[in-house]
Amino acid sequence: MQYRTLGRTGVQVSTLALGAMNFGATGRTTQAEATGLVDLALEAGINLIDTADRYGQGESEEIVGKAVAGRRDDLVLATKAGLPMGEERNHRGASRRWLTTALENSLRRLDVDHVDLYQVHRWDPTTSDEETLSALTDLQRAGKIRHFGSSTFPAYRIVQAEWAAREHHLGRYVTEQPGYSILQRAVEAHVLPVTGQYGLGVLAWSPLASGWLSGAVREGREVTTHRSALLPQRFDLAVPANRAKLDAVERLAKVADEAGLTLIQLALGFVTAHPAVTAAIIGPRTADHLRAQLAAADTVLPADVLDAIDAIVPPGVDLAPDEKHDTPPALLDAAARRR
Repeated sequence: MQYRTLGRTGVQVSTLALGAMNFGATGRTTQAEATGLVDLALEAGINLIDTADRYGQGESEEIVGKAVAGRRDDLVLATKAGLPMGEERNHRGASRRWLTTALENSLRRLDVDHVDLYQVHRWDPTTSDEETLSALTDLQRAGKIRHFGSSTFPAYRIVQAEWAAREHHLGRYVTEQPGYSILQRAVEAHVLPVTGQYGLGVLAWSPLASGWLSGAVREGREVTTHRSALLPQRFDLAVPANRAKLDAVERLAKVADEAGLTLIQLALGFVTAHPAVTAAIIGPRTADHLRAQLAAADTVLPADVLDAIDAIVPPGVDLAPDEKHDTPPALLDAAARRR
């Protein structure tokens, strides 16, 4: 296992992080299975676990809390808040009111007195940066969080938050968690240069592109992944973007074979090869999944393999841009662009 410094925090984290989104009802991973995954991950050298209150409406955090009991000090624990937690309109977002309450709920579910990294799950356009950063700074000073970061923020919002932190003398985000894979490379154009400029650590989610790069999705093979059952439209080959992804996967599989690698090793090695990336977040549901992903822990792709990947999916290109969850509100709301 390789380790890198998480931004400017001085904290050393493994280049593969264990994502817990599948723990519980979302991925049908039971407590016993999840504890086994944590055991296997820690034995392999993974020391960063990432979850969120939204995952299973708190169930993932509860499972993680039980799985790490007695070894809290051996790992870097990260969680997130901001996505809706139920129907109550104020149980979401990045206001001081909600973040303070959400953190207390997360600490209770995780059964810990602090988390190492607390992340705003999505940019909240209804809340000012000053409000959010002030709340996070106070929670940090209270010892309930060690550091705080953002997730899936557009590049200009990362810059704006950095400016607000300096303008108002507040703590600053130290990490960003963007979606990033061979099939979804748009963050290379804007987000990753900005995180590098400001010294933010980067924790890349969905490096296997929701299973497209796991080897389970191939030409002529019935798609039966867990994600395909949850999000069938993302695997419908009648959709041009999905056909483009499949064509790319077939070509990438040949590159992997010629390099003596699995497709998973190629995909994870690609993400961790970017100089701005600190770690790739893997989200296994089973021990077999995790073992296949751990095989990429020390994968270093040579220049010719990286060049071959660039020839299939050019730098900065998203093959399915609608899947990124970071479309600015001004593009989603027609009223924002019409008189």
